[in-house]
Amino acid sequence: MNNGKQSTNVEKKEIKMITRPKTERKYERVLDAYDLCRIIAKHRDRIAFSYYDKSKNLCHLSYARFYNRIVRTAAGLTQLGLAGKKIAIIGETSTAWLASYLAILVTGSVAIPMDKELEPSAIIGLLESVDADAIIYSSSFNGKLAGKVSKDSSLKHFIPIDPDEAELSQPGTIAYRAMRARGKLDVDAGRFKLSPIESRETLAEMLFTSGTTGSSKCVMLSQKNIFAVVNSALQSVDFGPDDVIVSVLPVHHTYELAILLCELDLGVRICINDSLTRVLKNFQTFKPTGLILVPLFVYTMYKKIWAEAKKKGKDKKLKAGIVTSHAMRKLGIDKRRQIFAEVLNSFGGRLSKIVCGGAALNPKMIEFFDSIGIEICEGFGITECAPLTFVTPYYARKIGSVGPAVPCCQGRIDGTNVGSHGYLEGEIQIKGDNVMLGYYNNPEANELAFTEDGWFRTGDIGYMDDDGYFYVTGRLKSVIVLENGKNIFPEEIEEYLADIEYIAESVVVGRQSGSTVNLVAIVYPNMAMFKENASASVMLSTIEKQINLLNKRLPSHKQIKKVEIREVEFEKTSSRKIKRFLVK
Repeated sequence: MNNGKQSTNVEKKEIKMITRPKTERKYERVLDAYDLCRIIAKHRDRIAFSYYDKSKNLCHLSYARFYNRIVRTAAGLTQLGLAGKKIAIIGETSTAWLASYLAILVTGSVAIPMDKELEPSAIIGLLESVDADAIIYSSSFNGKLAGKVSKDSSLKHFIPIDPDEAELSQPGTIAYRAMRARGKLDVDAGRFKLSPIESRETLAEMLFTSGTTGSSKCVMLSQKNIFAVVNSALQSVDFGPDDVIVSVLPVHHTYELAILLCELDLGVRICINDSLTRVLKNFQTFKPTGLILVPLFVYTMYKKIWAEAKKKGKDKKLKAGIVTSHAMRKLGIDKRRQIFAEVLNSFGGRLSKIVCGGAALNPKMIEFFDSIGIEICEGFGITECAPLTFVTPYYARKIGSVGPAVPCCQGRIDGTNVGSHGYLEGEIQIKGDNVMLGYYNNPEANELAFTEDGWFRTGDIGYMDDDGYFYVTGRLKSVIVLENGKNIFPEEIEEYLADIEYIAESVVVGRQSGSTVNLVAIVYPNMAMFKENASASVMLSTIEKQINLLNKRLPSHKQIKKVEIREVEFEKTSSRKIKRFLVK
């Protein structure tokens, strides 16, 4: 085992760093769900959430009212006999979803956030596999869950957030509002109040995660795991009580959920995006100062900026503005907000920072957005670590790095080979308060997930520099081994392909041809760059020419040998990551 700092004879790669002064961190350290509820109550009349109701009216909910909803929901669950039980939640991001999640945790129950993209049969099957007792669900699941389970199923309670009459006729079903109203009676009568958490180290959350085979494992987290990450995010991310955030990612995803909990501690105003088709319109309405995104959203924003500039004949002006801005900043003059006001206004006019995680981000994105006045801090996480492990400090960002380990954990590199960057490269491994309790009822997976000395094996490959900053270079499971023994990480090649404006999405695979393994790029074209009726052959020819130019810059073993065009986007997870295991 090696910590990645061993000196080598290979010249170490110089990494560009962007620095700025630290800001005062204004937050309260949080121990558990009970502690977070106490902090939420203290924010009182500040706006906690802005969102659209089902009639598309814009609504606002204060922290005081949100706290009351948590308490009444907790009381309602307790009255149903569900305190200490396993309770699933599924649906779109909503105040009811988040109030239910915190109510579950604060009653000592186990929360099971579920992916709303799953088929009903899969949802029921997964929940029965972990003996879940109840499920709270949005209206999109009305008629799809209650009444679909077997007689001996563990699922006995169905709690629709916005039910219709037919839904309420199903056995074991009670409307969420009716449950909350019962809870209010108990709270008002003094029969219920929140109590401190008995143990922070016992099971509190179960999350299903899919591997590259598509098979799910169930990750078990404690409140210690969950809130170790929340505290680390509070220390590491430059958000404060005056920020306005638009929540875009699915709420069941542990990355989005962890940051939402962090924002509730700070007293941030959280604006809920109601549809992916309305993201830009909602940016105009809510005018966010910050965003939590995955790389695909960043790439989409980047391509939209350039597509709009070209459409208006202002692409040369944009390029010139970047050059001018760079020259002025070297003299200590920062006019980015004025020079790029038109671009920034397309995102509401106040956006200044993005935290990006979930997958590797092309470093050129960080440099471009920094050029126009939007700071991107890249992080790295994994569900099994609740999920945050590394994040680039906002005051000292190294372009291309996911940063040093956050305060609640430490990382190391398990490797013996020195890469072209001059550092030892190998599997990234984690140890700390954020590391899961284990996989539910899966001793074989648990044995494989941890080293003999207790470090969690992420399955990601990378290296660590002399300052303790980590760099992710690929996935162990996606590595392509060539006939000469060289390892190719397709994510690296896909980063290069992302720079080609004619390509919207790509996946690189290795195809066997006799004794040779060829790299094949499967691409979904950026339709905005082609004429409306452009044929597949025209798009293929155009993209092949661009990839041939790219190949000239790459070593022979990393060159793309064949290009295939897709007519539809790649299938993705609800967190907008391509399901690589489905691509052959």
